[in-house]
Amino acid sequence: MKYLMLLLLLVSGPSVLAQYNDSTHYYIRYASTGSINSTNEGHSYLLNNALKTGIKKSRFSLNGNAGYVYGQQDSSITNNDFGASIDFNYKSSLPKMYYWGLANYDKSLSLKINDRLQVGGGLAYSLVETKNSMLNISDGILYEKSDLFLEDTIHDVYHTFRNSLRLQYRFSIHDMIIFDGNNFYQPSLQNGGDYILRFANSLSVKLYKWLLITATMNYNRNSRTEKENLLFNYGITFEKYF
Repeated sequence: MKYLMLLLLLVSGPSVLAQYNDSTHYYIRYASTGSINSTNEGHSYLLNNALKTGIKKSRFSLNGNAGYVYGQQDSSITNNDFGASIDFNYKSSLPKMYYWGLANYDKSLSLKINDRLQVGGGLAYSLVETKNSMLNISDGILYEKSDLFLEDTIHDVYHTFRNSLRLQYRFSIHDMIIFDGNNFYQPSLQNGGDYILRFANSLSVKLYKWLLITATMNYNRNSRTEKENLLFNYGITFEKYF
């Protein structure tokens, strides 16, 4: 109960989140996190790199993301995963409502994805939008072209349309502690048993105005290949608005 009361006091107190304003229109964030485990019986390590850039004008914003995860357990490669995306947002005439578009490409050893391309768009609504907090929900339709491995040598090449539901948030406490998340649920419109889950959430503590220490948790599941991964690691993040 003491820790809960302390958290409530922190959340309710004043805070300022460095973000876009009249003089800052660009954003860049680079995070390098990982983990190492070494025992007499074996060795394992995981390296997770993520880059995000952004441009924001009065009614339009453009964002780019790229990430690479590499992991090894003794002599076996467990992760060799790459993803990149670009998205834009355009404010509509309705308050807190905007249009969005997305193009996403990824490939993943751990999820048995040889190639996957998604393109689409939809609508989004800002549930919370203040100087120190952001929470929005979006929904739309994506066209997907995929090349999956059902077995090590068996390709599954197919096309489908997916509904893409996203919950995105960012909260800052006293400009020192930052919660950040981007979570997707993407079921196929042709087959309800074919769905994708992608959850990416992080907790960062600011050491300097552009330097943070970050813990991240990422969960991915592809029902078509019946593969999933859960990555929890920590490291350093560089973040700057200009």
